[in-house]
Amino acid sequence: MSNVAGLLEWKAEMRVVSVKDVVIGAGRPKIIVPITAKTFKDALTSATRLSEEKTLDLIELRVDYLENALDARGVAGLLREAAKIQNAKPMIVTFRTKAEGGMTALDGSSYVDFYKTILQEGRPDLIDVEVMRGDEIVREVIDAAHGVGVGVILSNHDFNGTAPAEELVARMRSMQDLGADIVKIATMPKDAGDVLQLLNATWLMHSRYAECPLITMAMAGQGVVSRLSGEVFGSAATFGMVGEASAPGQVQLHELRPVLDLIHAALGR
Repeated sequence: MSNVAGLLEWKAEMRVVSVKDVVIGAGRPKIIVPITAKTFKDALTSATRLSEEKTLDLIELRVDYLENALDARGVAGLLREAAKIQNAKPMIVTFRTKAEGGMTALDGSSYVDFYKTILQEGRPDLIDVEVMRGDEIVREVIDAAHGVGVGVILSNHDFNGTAPAEELVARMRSMQDLGADIVKIATMPKDAGDVLQLLNATWLMHSRYAECPLITMAMAGQGVVSRLSGEVFGSAATFGMVGEASAPGQVQLHELRPVLDLIHAALGR
C-alpha cells in the first residue's frame, strides 16, 4: 500500500462486467440508449427497433415512464418478450424514483418488492438501484439480484449541484463497498468548474480505488463534455438518445458514436 502524502491507496485490478457480448469496463465506452415509452406495447416496439441499431450497445428500460409502472408482473412479462427479440440488446431495468429525478414515486418496501418480482419473473440483464434508498434496502436488492446472476448498477443522481471531488469519490467508494457491479454517479453543474469536479472525481476513483467499472456524467448543456470524453477519465459508458431524452444533456445517438470513436482512436487503446 502506498502512503504518499496520505492520498494514494493500493488499487486492486478492476474487473469488467460482461453482459451477453458486451464488455463494460474495457475498450470504447459503451453506449446506453433509454426507452421512455408510456405503454408496454410501445416499449416492446422501441426495444425491437433499437436492437437493430448497431451503433448502440445496451438498452435501458425506464420503467418509471410507463403508465403501468407499478405493475411489476406486467413489466416482467414485457422483459420476457423483449428477451425473445432477434439480436436483442442487453437490457438495463431502471425504476428511477421521483426522489432522484424520475417520473414515478415508489416507497422503500415497494421498491424492494418491485425489483424482486422483476428478478424472479423477468429477464433483466442488469438492474439500476438507487443508493439513496438506504443501505438495508440496497443490500437486500443486490443480494436478490446476485442470487439469480444479475448484475447491479448502483447509482446516485444529484439534480441540485455538484459536490467536491473528494466527496464524490467517497460516495463511489461507499457504493462499491456495498457490492455494486457498476458504480454510476450523475451531478448537475452550475458552471464549468463543477464539470471539472466531476471529471476529477472520475479520474481519482478510476486511477486509485476502482474495483468495478464507473459510469459518470455531469448533466445539462455544460456537462456534455463529460458524456463525450468519459474514456479519458475512466467512465466506462455513456447515455445517448433516440427520440426523447431521459436526462438533461443526453446526445443524439448518431452524433455521439463518431465522437466516442474519434477519442478512442486518439487514445490508442
